Amino acid sequence: MALPLLMIVIGLIVLVWSADIFVEGAAAIARFLGMSPLLIGMVVIGFGTSAPELTVSALSAWQGNPGIALGNAYGSNITNIALILGAVALISPIVVHSQIVKKELPVLFAVTVFSLGQLYDGELSRTDAALELIVFVGVMTWMIRQGLNQKAERTDSLGKEEADELEEHEMSFSQAIIWLISGLLLLVVSSRLLVWGAVSVAQDLGVSDLVIGLTIVAIGTSLPELASSIAAARKGEHDLALGNIIGSNLFNTLAVVGLAGVIHPMSIPLEIVNRDWPLMALLTASLFALGYAGKRGQGRINRVEGGILLTVYAGYTLYLINTVVSA
Repeated sequence: MALPLLMIVIGLIVLVWSADIFVEGAAAIARFLGMSPLLIGMVVIGFGTSAPELTVSALSAWQGNPGIALGNAYGSNITNIALILGAVALISPIVVHSQIVKKELPVLFAVTVFSLGQLYDGELSRTDAALELIVFVGVMTWMIRQGLNQKAERTDSLGKEEADELEEHEMSFSQAIIWLISGLLLLVVSSRLLVWGAVSVAQDLGVSDLVIGLTIVAIGTSLPELASSIAAARKGEHDLALGNIIGSNLFNTLAVVGLAGVIHPMSIPLEIVNRDWPLMALLTASLFALGYAGKRGQGRINRVEGGILLTVYAGYTLYLINTVVSA
């Protein structure tokens, strides 16, 4: 187990370092293009850091391991909300703008409910999977249009002083692109090292594919989101942090599961429908309550609420561990 453990350590070190570079590049590009940080968080960071989930689930489906493929996708969604948002809120309470509650969160919840219809009959056929990919393309098209509209509105409302400020940046546009791409590549490579090491250790201990997917693989492939979200929160880029989670969960639910199903149709483990999907849906719905602002115009996920999310994740993980021990 020496080599897998070494890969885990190396993966963690590179992951934390590359996340900071990635967020710096993404935030700079958002400012240069006049795009909202929320859109950059959902499209660039959210989907870019979900590349490990896509790779792991596609390979798992190809090799005939549906437990890892599905457990990775839905386990990552649970991890993103309960663990990552919880940890980020403890570091810096997350500001939730009203437009997120009115637009992006309803889309995420609708996609979550839609995914149940694809799973409820116990089979994920190629037709089901292809439909998920079609919905994914539609959602992305809508989000990009929303972001471009926000860009136009922002440009029209800029005063001369603000316009001049946007033209002056410490980082050049080309440098921002290099930082973004370099950070993303390092995030993907380091997460793959980490997951390979973690899965190797877990298999040596005789853990089932589904539990591996829901816990070790889900946490491992979500570490880019964790590192990027924490880095964004520390820099005050709350829209990047929250957009990262929303975009990643959309990507996991539609693109990751859809691609895996197109590669290899699979049976749905009963535990996912009865245990994991309900928790994922409940956590997604809870974001509405946590982000509700009333008349204030913006909500806030505070440290207490972040602690509650972490407690939920800890309880869920302990339950999974208990099922392994009982078996």
